[in-house]
Amino acid sequence: MNPPLHYAVVGAGIAGLCCARALAAAGVRVTLFDKSRGPGGRMSTRRGEGWACDHGAQYFTARDPAFQAELGRWQAAGAAARWEPRLVVFDADRRRDSGGAEARYVGTPRMTAPARLLADGLDLRVQTTVTALQCYEHGWELATAERGVLAEAFDGVLLAVPAPQALPLLQPVLPALAELAGSARMQACWALMLRFETPLALDFDAAFVNCGPLRWIARDTSKPGREGAETWILHASAEWSEAHLEDSPDHVAAALIAAFCELGGGAPLAWAAHRWRYAITASAVDGGCAWHAGAGLGLCGDWLNGGRVEGAWLGGHALAGRVLANVRDELRPGLVQA
Repeated sequence: MNPPLHYAVVGAGIAGLCCARALAAAGVRVTLFDKSRGPGGRMSTRRGEGWACDHGAQYFTARDPAFQAELGRWQAAGAAARWEPRLVVFDADRRRDSGGAEARYVGTPRMTAPARLLADGLDLRVQTTVTALQCYEHGWELATAERGVLAEAFDGVLLAVPAPQALPLLQPVLPALAELAGSARMQACWALMLRFETPLALDFDAAFVNCGPLRWIARDTSKPGREGAETWILHASAEWSEAHLEDSPDHVAAALIAAFCELGGGAPLAWAAHRWRYAITASAVDGGCAWHAGAGLGLCGDWLNGGRVEGAWLGGHALAGRVLANVRDELRPGLVQA
C-alpha cells in the first residue's frame, strides 16, 4: 500500500489552518509550519501581567453560509461570541453614529481562540521560518532558517502567507504563481496597545476614524470574555503607517496617543506598539485561492479574498477542495469529504 499523501502548509493563520483541517479530514497527511510562536496570524492578542489586547484583526463578520456554519461550531466550543460595541464614526468635522446593525464577532476569551481550536490535533510546527522550496523526483523539500533543510519530502506545498512572503519562495520554482503574488499590494498598519489604571469615561467602545493618523480605535475590554485592566487598541491608517513605516515606536506612540486624546481619550499608564508590515490588501481572485496541479503548489490567504477573516477561511477551504479534486484517486475510498 502506498503511504498517504503528505502536504506542507506554510502559514498557520485562519486560511492555512482551514486548508490543513480540510485536507487532514480527507485522509491527507498535513504538516503545518509557522514562523511565530503559535497559530493565528493577524488574529493575534498581546498579553502582559494583568492585561491583554487584540492588536491584529479586531472582529469578523459572517455572510457566507459555509462560514456561518463554521462560526456556529466556534461559538458552540466557546471560542467565539458576538460583540456589540457602542460604535461611532469620527469624520473631519463631526461625530456620528455608525449606522447599520451588522453582527460582529470576536474570538473568546481572546482573538486567538478560533485559531487554537482549528489547530487542535494538527501537526503544527511553530517558530519555523520556511526560506526556500526545492523540487526533486521524490517530492518537495523545504529549507528553514532555524533547522536548515527538513528531512521530509512533500507531495505538495500550500502557501498561506502574505504575498510579499510568498513571492521569494515562488520565484525560483513557479513564475506564474510568483507573478500573482507580485501583483498584490499589501500595506502596513501600526498598532498601539494602551493600558489604563481605570476605565475611560467615554460613551463609545469603538470608532472608525476618517481624519488624522488613526483609522480605528476600540476599548478591547468591552469585548466578551475579556478580563484585566482597561485596554484600548489604536490602529493607524494604511497611508500614515506606510509614511511612518520605519519610525521608532516612541514616535509612533506620541503621534497616535495625541490623536486619541483629540477624540476624547487620555494618556495611558503604559503602551506597547506593533508594526504589521503586511496588513491590508484589496486583492481578490476567483475562489480566493490559486492552485497549480502540475507542480503541486497552491496559494491562499486573506490577501487573495478581500482581506477579511471570512475571506481567509473561505479561501483556505477552496484551496483544499481544489487539491482534493486533483488527488482524489490517490486517497483511500470513502475518505474524501465534500
